Amino acid sequence: MSVFLQQLPALIGVVIGALGSYLAVVRSDRARYDRETAARWEERRLAVYADYARALKSSVTLAYRVAAHFGNDPHPHPLTPREAAPSQAEAVVARDPAGEALLLLGSKDVVDRARVWVVAVMDMERFLREETRDPEAWRTLLEEQRTAREGYYAAVREDLALPPGHGARWSLPPVSGTP
Repeated sequence: MSVFLQQLPALIGVVIGALGSYLAVVRSDRARYDRETAARWEERRLAVYADYARALKSSVTLAYRVAAHFGNDPHPHPLTPREAAPSQAEAVVARDPAGEALLLLGSKDVVDRARVWVVAVMDMERFLREETRDPEAWRTLLEEQRTAREGYYAAVREDLALPPGHGARWSLPPVSGTP
């Protein structure tokens, strides 16, 4: 038997080992790439979700302050509608690009919940544009907005596989009369 034939099983073993090693490295690299890509998209979605919430929360905070001017809310820093108008316009304009990014990267459930939240905020803004003085109706609108916000955050947490968070429900002091 020739020397080559005696070495053939060892040579076949080396080739099979090298091929197996190559395939394991390729598969491992592909899995790492997929994990890193998923993590990057998850980070981008989290940023988009947070930006949208921040944009909406700016509108909500301004609404609290204007509502305090009308005696509907206990916010300690009331603003007249005239004083609030430039900031409200900026907040509304900021919602558009944040909403578009949300439509692009958000899951269907998060986008649906975001819509419910923004509609609740728009109802609050309409209430204030009409210069309504009705603390009880305002509290109803606040409750709808808070419930919608909670739904949005719950959908975000579910989409990003985050643990449940705080509902951000704090009791507020009663409105102490109208100005």
